[in-house]
Amino acid sequence: MNLPDLFTLLVYQPFFNILVVIYYFLGLFTQGQPDMGVAVILLTIVIRILLMPMSLSGDKSEKERREIAEKAQEIEEVFVHDPIALSQHKKLLFRRNRGVVAGELFSLVVQVGISLMLWRIFATGLAGEDFHLLYPFIPQVTEPFNLVFLGQFDLSHTSLGLNLIQSILIFVLETIAIYTSPYPPAKGEVVRLQLVLPVVSFFIFMFLPAGKKLFVIVTLLFSIGLIIYKVARRRYEAYKLDQEAKEAAALAGELPLESEKVVVEVK
Repeated sequence: MNLPDLFTLLVYQPFFNILVVIYYFLGLFTQGQPDMGVAVILLTIVIRILLMPMSLSGDKSEKERREIAEKAQEIEEVFVHDPIALSQHKKLLFRRNRGVVAGELFSLVVQVGISLMLWRIFATGLAGEDFHLLYPFIPQVTEPFNLVFLGQFDLSHTSLGLNLIQSILIFVLETIAIYTSPYPPAKGEVVRLQLVLPVVSFFIFMFLPAGKKLFVIVTLLFSIGLIIYKVARRRYEAYKLDQEAKEAAALAGELPLESEKVVVEVK
């Protein structure tokens, strides 16, 4: 079995069926007026939940990536005039951090796979060309699909409005990520992520179907929510550690207990 067939069997076909099933049940709940855009939003949530473990491990990966980048920079500075030694030491660095490199590669493969899956869904799947890939137990869905999201956005065509929303959300996400990260941004990172990336993304996604942009928008909102959750968790853990330290100091007689402080204040 070649790679495209393997991709279809293991990635595209399952998620294409999930999307059709979601659309079918939406039809039941909306009295026969399902919206494929809503189905895409729900499919996006399903995918993000499946990828949640990888997303939650991002803090650890970020720390490891930055350490590798710093070591690589040090190697470049030391062996700037010795290309052979520079290459050897860099290979050794990455060899010692195979787990991190493999994790980054896996994440890239997953993102590329999702992008290809969505492109095919809106290019051929929802047009009916991939209906032979529906599992036999999948309920019959009335054709054609309603591809007009909220009665305004044709998911099979490009949308300037959704494209603009997507770029704004990229800016918001990168801004929050930079200013809430426990690691200081590298030189040029602020300009590159906050300004260049949203603008470049606007032009790259300009001609893609609105269905793909809708997926990206929901993914960005999910990511923003995840960052807010991580920040809240870090602050809560820091607060707990601070409280535990105060209690330990109080028990050791270094600080008065809260009850003793109240008595002193009353006096």
